[in-house]
Amino acid sequence: MKARVHLSEGVTFVAESGSGHGIVVDTAPDVGGRNLGPRPMELVLMGTGACTAVDVVLMLRKGRSRVDDCVVELDGERAAADPKVFTKIHFHFIVTGQGLTAAQVERAIRLSREKYCSATAMMAKTAEITSDFEIREPEGDQT
Repeated sequence: MKARVHLSEGVTFVAESGSGHGIVVDTAPDVGGRNLGPRPMELVLMGTGACTAVDVVLMLRKGRSRVDDCVVELDGERAAADPKVFTKIHFHFIVTGQGLTAAQVERAIRLSREKYCSATAMMAKTAEITSDFEIREPEGDQT
């Protein structure tokens, strides 16, 4: 896997993935940034959420469950001193689909955390990882 991060101006960067996608990464104005994009550590947290969300959706669909939506709300706490690593991360999953059971969703989340999600595995080296979930039926779906 490769990536490239290029200084644009001040402390604003353009990060490019090996797959050809780019994103502006910036800092707060009080440290010289222009607030044009997410902070680097925000990207780390967002990437962790996306990594586990992909796992959960793929596992549920592999089990032939209908998944219409999956949202992961993350709440991360960081150390007060440098390096300001994450010390706690809470994942709140909101999974929408017809006929999903708590056991199915709980299993998918557990397997992602314990076996499949590389990002969560790395974060667990410094952070206490917790999660909960809610299941929603699709709106207007009466079948």
